[in-house]
This record gives sequence, structure tokens and C-alpha cells, in this order.
Amino acid sequence: MGLARGQPIEGAVRAVLAKVAIGTAAVLLLIPILLGMGVSSVVEVLFGSSSNSTTDCATPIADIPPEYCLLYLTAAPDCPGLDWTVLAAIGKVETDHGRSPLPGVSEGENSAGAGGPMQFLAPTFNGVIAAHRIPPGGASPPSRYNPHDAIHAAAFMLCDNGVSQGDLQTAIFSYNHADWYVDMVLEQAGKYAEAAASSVGNGDCNAIQAPNAVTLAAINYACGQRGLPYVWGGNGPAGGDPGFDCSGLTKAAYNAAGMNLPRTAQTQFDAGPRVPAGQPLLPGDLVFYGAPGNIHHVSLYLGGGFMINAPTFGQPVQIANYRYNGDDYAGATRPAS
Repeated sequence: MGLARGQPIEGAVRAVLAKVAIGTAAVLLLIPILLGMGVSSVVEVLFGSSSNSTTDCATPIADIPPEYCLLYLTAAPDCPGLDWTVLAAIGKVETDHGRSPLPGVSEGENSAGAGGPMQFLAPTFNGVIAAHRIPPGGASPPSRYNPHDAIHAAAFMLCDNGVSQGDLQTAIFSYNHADWYVDMVLEQAGKYAEAAASSVGNGDCNAIQAPNAVTLAAINYACGQRGLPYVWGGNGPAGGDPGFDCSGLTKAAYNAAGMNLPRTAQTQFDAGPRVPAGQPLLPGDLVFYGAPGNIHHVSLYLGGGFMINAPTFGQPVQIANYRYNGDDYAGATRPAS
């Protein structure tokens, strides 16, 4: 029995046993997007990631209740290097974020003696709160049935049992001594990280959201060029032109952020690195149109399904939907990866 043994929701064990490899994982800044990686690769990305500072729980993330999202987000810093998605994954696997109707969630104990939304054994929880001060905001005295107290205690426990030594897998194993449990938690954490990544960005130049300083600077520059005319081969006022063409705008935007991109849409596409098909886009990605060997347009993705671009003759630099009827979208790259 683990130090804090849970009772995962019915059917979850079979799902993990039937799936040997971990699937998609994504972590913001923020969260680098990874596809088809094994457990060790997922651990490398989740351990030490900094998505705790870039996630907005006001926007629903997957199936996580907003109040639980905030608790996971605020508890993760109790353990430097612990990403909030790991806490959320444990909360999901153990009790579906406190929503499971099984015994021992809101009161009482399950057959293993665990209780509360994070399924602590009473001696384990008491040991954690004896060693660590639970921040104000929960019950007095702290209770394993109180979500605030239980989630903060889980963060401290994970830290004590591996995260502080750089060993996330051992930390999760301490929560429930089973390899399938570690795999299940890491897979779920990857799903939440991907969902969080896809929620970044709102397409609003007046309230820019970006995954890092480089993309923030690039978007800020591009947003400042709205209304300038389309000029074939144009490099903008700094380049002696009244306006931009599509790749002139994206090159100038990243140049303002300290990155030197190739000049044309095709060469920017070729420069990569590519965002794998099906992966969520992040603000600052370049989105391309045409065929892989015949790219004719590039724009800067803002998030929320919007891009900023210099469209064509007679149309100024503007914000638009990045996908539209009849488009020939060719994919995206992430210069600031």
C-alpha cells in the first residue's frame, strides 16, 4: 500500500494496462508541445515546467472544475519544480476532482482507509501537516476532506518524496505504489497540459497573452502595425516602406523580439520548427497557406483562432480568423520554441 493510496475511478486501470505508451503531452513555456513520447520524456517536460504562471482558470480547462483548477495552480508552488497538471492528474485519477460518488470522498473512508478528494490515509495526512504549514484558506484544523488542505498537502508530499530531488516518477509512485498508477497520472497530466496550451491566447491586441517574452514582443509589434497598408515587398516604416507584405510583417515582428527570420513566406515555412499536425497552436506561431513547396502567405497567430496579417493589395494589416472557408492552410511553425 502506498503512503496515500487512492481508489481510482472504475475502468481507469484497464485503460492504462491496455495502453503501454504515453500519448501526447504538452507543457506551457511555457509548455513545449510533445507528441508520442514515452513516460521518461513526459517526466522531463512536466518536471520543472513553468505553466503554473501562465494558466488562466477562468477559461475552463478540460474537465477540471474552476475552483479545483485554482487550488491546483496555487498549491503547486509549495513544491518548486512541480507543475500544477500533476496535482490535477492525481485529483482526476483519485476522485474525479472530488466528484466521485464512491465511499471516502466527501466523508468516511474507502476500503483502503483513504479519504478526501486526494485520497489520503489519515496517518499520511497527519504526517504531512505536522511537517508543513498548510496555507490559510482551508479548514481549521486542516482536514483531508477539505479540497484546499488536501491539495496543498499533496503538493508537499510529492515534494518530500521525490520532486525536490528531481524525481517526479518516484514522487508519484509514493502516492500509490503501482507502475500503472504512475503511467496513468503522467498521461492525464499530459492531457491537461495540452488543454491548457490550447487555451492560451485570446486574439485581443489590447490584452495580449503569450507564452514567453519573445512571442509577447513579436505580437506587440505586429499589433502596433494595424492599419498600415499592404505593400508588395514592404518592410514597414523602419525599412523605408509605408507598409508590409505578409512575410515582411512577420519578419519585422520577430526582429523586434530579437529573432532574425528569413524574408519570404516560403523560407520562413522551411525554417521551422514545425508544429505537429493536430497539436494546439500557441500565440506567436506562424501560420502558412499554400502547398509545402509553394507557400504564398504567412500570418502571426494571436490565439483564440485569430491571426494578425498583411492580407493583400487594398487590405491593411488586420486581425482575422486564421481558418476560413476555402483556405489552403498548410500548417504552422514555432520560431520561439
